[in-house]
Amino acid sequence: MSDTPPSRSHGRLVPRASAQPRDLMAEAELARAFTARVITLLPDAFPGILGDSLTGRALALGLWQLQVTDLRQFGQGRHRNVDDTPAGGGAGMVIRADVAADAIRAATAAARGRAPLVYLSPRGQRFDQAMARDWAAGDGVTLFCGRFEGLDQRVIDAFEMIEVSLGDFVMTGGEIAAQAMLDATVRLLPGVLGNADSTVEESFSVGLLEHSHYTRPADWEGRAIPDVLQSGNHARIAAWRRAEAERITRERRPDLLGPPRKA
Repeated sequence: MSDTPPSRSHGRLVPRASAQPRDLMAEAELARAFTARVITLLPDAFPGILGDSLTGRALALGLWQLQVTDLRQFGQGRHRNVDDTPAGGGAGMVIRADVAADAIRAATAAARGRAPLVYLSPRGQRFDQAMARDWAAGDGVTLFCGRFEGLDQRVIDAFEMIEVSLGDFVMTGGEIAAQAMLDATVRLLPGVLGNADSTVEESFSVGLLEHSHYTRPADWEGRAIPDVLQSGNHARIAAWRRAEAERITRERRPDLLGPPRKA
């Protein structure tokens, strides 16, 4: 039997009690932080990229917390098996209902407020910016990383799990998808981005792809920054950016614009 604890936390943990009122206030703030919980067979994959750059800095500052639960610790028998052959026959293996249920109960025991339980699956609804905003507006999220042929349907039904997909393709597991979704969500939390306005004009925030960006030098290998962006006229710049966003969306993602209007 392994002595490895079934779950690990990353970022600033809630500190032990202290006689100092300021420390007790800090405890309360950390306890209220957005908490991402991940259930996975690959706990060492986390925090991964989430531990770097802006999300990593926010994690270290306690703006959000990451708790990782090792599914293997809930496995059955001497070898801690987590899967078994599919009922009715067929290729591959299926994650057992009893193993998954024990892991979910342990991972969510301290969950509070609005924190959806999500199963990462290629057959789920596609993750998008609206979903990221919805998660960021809550208290946290629990992500169950799929593996093998999938998870026993009885667990999905019993816990009313929401199935979510990163896109129309199949991966070997849900870990990369989990990190991508958490990155998209955590960056929307208050204080994570240096400039909160960055989330206002970016792609998908208003149903359009983002406009093109430019910076110095003003002329690079014969390619100049558009004159309007150097005009100092904020109204003209805003109009140009809107038109550019509409043009790019029309060319690359017309599905975002909806059906054409009837004349």
